[in-house]
Amino acid sequence: MSNAELASSYAALILADDGVDITADKLQSLIKAAKIEDVEPIWTSLFAKALEGKDVKDLLLNVGSGGGAAPAAGGAAAAAGGDAPAEEKAAEKEEEKEESDEDMGFGLFD
Repeated sequence: MSNAELASSYAALILADDGVDITADKLQSLIKAAKIEDVEPIWTSLFAKALEGKDVKDLLLNVGSGGGAAPAAGGAAAAAGGDAPAEEKAAEKEEEKEESDEDMGFGLFD
């Protein structure tokens, strides 16, 4: 991680801890106050847009709890698909049957 990314991250955490809205200007002013000179304004605007409308404290507290949504979405997609998985399994079984060594004249002990 570059110094610009670290400085922007720390500035965003400071603002979130104080309960202040995270904006590019506020991030830039904190970085300047810390006497970090090599941070381009693009970094602060990227961080401000990424964190806009989000509760940073809530994001930090719920880092490991985001895994439950993906299986539910996958189950809904599978239910909507209908007979597609059954057709795929049947096609796979047919391919396995066609590629058998016995059909080509090869055996385990030949």
